[in-house]
Amino acid sequence: MAIMKKKGGKEVPAISTSSLPDVIFMLLFYFMTTTVMRETTLLVDVQLPSASEVQKIEKKSLVSYIYIGPPNKAYINKMGDNTRLQLNGAFKDVSEILDFIAAERDKLSEADRPYMTVSLKGHKNTRMGLITDVKQELRKANALKIIYPASKVMRMPE
Repeated sequence: MAIMKKKGGKEVPAISTSSLPDVIFMLLFYFMTTTVMRETTLLVDVQLPSASEVQKIEKKSLVSYIYIGPPNKAYINKMGDNTRLQLNGAFKDVSEILDFIAAERDKLSEADRPYMTVSLKGHKNTRMGLITDVKQELRKANALKIIYPASKVMRMPE
């Protein structure tokens, strides 16, 4: 009978890294094209109220946002802790909503203007008097489609 001998220790071949830069750049381009950057820096704190029935927005490009809430910690010393209104990244007064809506309408195409929607993102402890004032100004601006964002509450099965 013949005896089989092991011939020296075989080394594991090196892994080729020549395609690694290609893979990295493909991932980079993928994330660059799919990531949506936040358009507005929030100056006010917004804690959305909870709701059991919520729906997703179909076309977010037709939505203009109005934020209502107390100023962030960075602005409390300057603005106080009263509830404020934020339009386009700046603190504004309720009387400036007409100009805001007119500017937002001008950004849209003629065909999309009837579908313009205003999203009132308010802090859950915001007083209804301010919300009513904002709604009255929106009515004067003929911006009648209003949505109220909320966080979804998970229901317990019955």
